[in-house]
Amino acid sequence: MTQIKNIVFDFGGVLVDWNPRYLYDKYFGDAEQSQWFLDNICLYSWNLQMDGGKPFAEGVKELQAEHPEWAEAIAIYHTRWVEMMGGEVAGTADVLRRAKAAGYKIYGLTNWSAETFPMIRDTYPVFQEFDGIVVSGEEHLLKPDAAIYRCLLERYALRAEESLFIDDNRDNVAAAKAIGMEAVRFENAEQLVQVLEQQFDITI
Repeated sequence: MTQIKNIVFDFGGVLVDWNPRYLYDKYFGDAEQSQWFLDNICLYSWNLQMDGGKPFAEGVKELQAEHPEWAEAIAIYHTRWVEMMGGEVAGTADVLRRAKAAGYKIYGLTNWSAETFPMIRDTYPVFQEFDGIVVSGEEHLLKPDAAIYRCLLERYALRAEESLFIDDNRDNVAAAKAIGMEAVRFENAEQLVQVLEQQFDITI
């Protein structure tokens, strides 16, 4: 196995906790209603449009036209977006900082709206640790499309076989492996440390 020199982190579900339920459970005051709304109106597939570069104003307007009875609830997906954040995922930022201190280059590859990413970048100090970040909304590309992985590798002159990708999504992990990167499906910080040590001989 080629020696790993670069560690690439996904953000949502790995480094920071993002979940629309945090907002809509408060808004509706009813967990079942909140889940129904996210399963039937503001779907994850709709959110991915913004992650892929569509302006929030456009996405919100289109969805409100389809579901005018939910216009207010749809609007707060953007205007109160910050309330979907639940803080850092326990332990991951510490793993990242230890890896950087051990000499590994640290990169980010995320499906995230170009409009909302600055909010988390400027809120959580860990984002100052990265040597480079590729944000889907800025590139108009989405994981698991191979093109966004190649964008990261080419922009920062990284070799795929020297790069380890960490994501909580199986499809994104599989896509990284398909272009020659090493990849790990994230469960929690403790599991990540074990995998780094046992599978990649990375002790941090």
